[in-house]
Amino acid sequence: MSPALVNQWLILLAGAVLVVALCRRLRQPPILAYLALGAVIGPAGGGLIAFSPQLDTVAEIGVVFLLFTIGLEFSLPQLRVMRREVFGLGAAQVLLTTALVTAGGWLLGLPPAEAFVCGGVLAASSTAVVVRQLAEQLELALPHGRAAVGVLLFQDLAVVPFLIVIPLLGDHGGVDAATLGLALLKGLAIFAALLLLGGRVLRPLFAEVARARSEELFTLTVLMVALLAAALTHAAGLSSALGAFLAGVLLGETEFRHQIEATIRPFRDVLLGLFFVSVGMWLDVRDLVAHDLDILGLLLALVLGKAVLVAGLARAFGLGGADALRSGMVLAQGGEFGFVMLALARDHALIAPGTLDRVAAVVVLSLLLTPLLVRHAGTLAGALLRFDVARAQQAALADIAAASAALSGHVLICGYGRVGQNTARFLERTGFEYAAIDLDLGRVREARAAGERVGYGDAARPELLEAAGIARARVLVVSHDDARATLRTLEYVHARYPTLPVLVRTRDDARLGELVAAGATEVIPETLEGSLMLISHLLALLQVGPRTILRELREVRRNRYRLLHQRYLGVGSAEDVDEELARLQAVSLPAGAHATGRSLAELALGELGVAVTALKRDGVRCADPLPEAVLRADDVLVLYGTPERLARAEARLLDGG
Repeated sequence: MSPALVNQWLILLAGAVLVVALCRRLRQPPILAYLALGAVIGPAGGGLIAFSPQLDTVAEIGVVFLLFTIGLEFSLPQLRVMRREVFGLGAAQVLLTTALVTAGGWLLGLPPAEAFVCGGVLAASSTAVVVRQLAEQLELALPHGRAAVGVLLFQDLAVVPFLIVIPLLGDHGGVDAATLGLALLKGLAIFAALLLLGGRVLRPLFAEVARARSEELFTLTVLMVALLAAALTHAAGLSSALGAFLAGVLLGETEFRHQIEATIRPFRDVLLGLFFVSVGMWLDVRDLVAHDLDILGLLLALVLGKAVLVAGLARAFGLGGADALRSGMVLAQGGEFGFVMLALARDHALIAPGTLDRVAAVVVLSLLLTPLLVRHAGTLAGALLRFDVARAQQAALADIAAASAALSGHVLICGYGRVGQNTARFLERTGFEYAAIDLDLGRVREARAAGERVGYGDAARPELLEAAGIARARVLVVSHDDARATLRTLEYVHARYPTLPVLVRTRDDARLGELVAAGATEVIPETLEGSLMLISHLLALLQVGPRTILRELREVRRNRYRLLHQRYLGVGSAEDVDEELARLQAVSLPAGAHATGRSLAELALGELGVAVTALKRDGVRCADPLPEAVLRADDVLVLYGTPERLARAEARLLDGG
């Protein structure tokens, strides 16, 4: 490898590390980082990287691995269960979007084949971004989330015919029935061959490899199968990604699916990232700036047009007005498979460079908007359908009030997830009645069908609490994990029913004091109580007496889990996002430090709100050192406090600040 090529790869990898880290910090999808990097360092940008056959080959292998993992994720039982959303709503969306964009492109003067490619590209939405955002918002099981997943599944399937048709359009200048039929026959023949191999060769092969208990051998086998399937379809004149997809579908039905997916993921992520860098290198930023109004107009047309189309189709397939609108906004963007189709069209000279730049830019900008659209889809839908939402809320109130009318002295549960349902099971077993409120409509429907007294709505709304009979309730249990909603609930209950006991479940104790001050009778931090349960079992196994165990646990709870706060979080800990969370920190005293020769009492770290929990000297650790202990060089102090106070204490120890 030449030094110039090595330098280019170093620039590429260093840039990728930088921009992906930045995107992670900004909570943006990495695909945007790769595309931006390609645009900046590519020939049309800074010119640091030139197009090269090596980069194209690596990028193509990344697409092969992407389609292979998509195939692995396909589940025939899931498709059967969601057939209405997938083959009804999803098929209608892809066909109509492709047809409308193709017709619009043709009317604007694009050649028919180029207009068809644009239609296929803009029909796709981003599976990676949408599913991740919906999962983070706990909305995958809601009606709009289920509809979105069904459409995305069909879009992934629809890539397969595009992978067949686009090369034919480029190589033959058009597609007649005979050519298309021959291509489909080739695809079916390869699928049949892979099916035969899957049953008679692949499953026994992976079983034998698994018995060898060698990660290296398993990884080599997975790579060989994916690339061999890609080579078969390429040799037949079809897309190499098609073969990888078919191989993934077959292996997805085996017991090795999850291990194969875990093995291939690192290769896929890295190589696919390089593919998106190569896509970004197509973009001529100066040309895009010169045509910014055209691009913004296309972006507006894509987002609004696709949102309206999907919402209309979702309404026709039985979704309510608000859910249909949310589905439309969730799927209003372009997607990563659009870039796969653009790359294929470019390789077969089916799309002009200017059109490619504009379409790619529109897809990129729509991806930037996606997290905002998904996050605020409910608010926007509510604003557009204010009267329908108000009517639905009144219906939910009447439903909850009717279900709870005969209850008195019951337990009201806000949140019917895992913790809420476990609570309800024990209440039933011990003869107590309950009513519950939850925001997951799918969960509410299933519970109501099973005869349970659960209503749909936001438990932070006073009218819902009143409808659920809070005035007659014996205890209120808040079992969801939304701290802001919990505080709103507590504020209302404490003002209106100050004697009502309220139990609050939280994930940790970051807002324990605030919840107690707001009126919670007891706050149960899930992670800390789990730690105490483990500790009690451990002490029992160590033959510590039950009374001692109970006394220690009672002491920890009485002091509001202070002992359990004292932990080292480390760099990058998920808990580290809470800047108010106290933690432990070890500070070494070098020779010449301000604290050497002084006692802990003289340093008065307590004035800064920091406690000294331990002193380590000459390899010996002393817990809770005395105030008169005089510090020496090379001592290590273990401090406990919030990050801001720890920083001030460290400054005092080292330089007297």
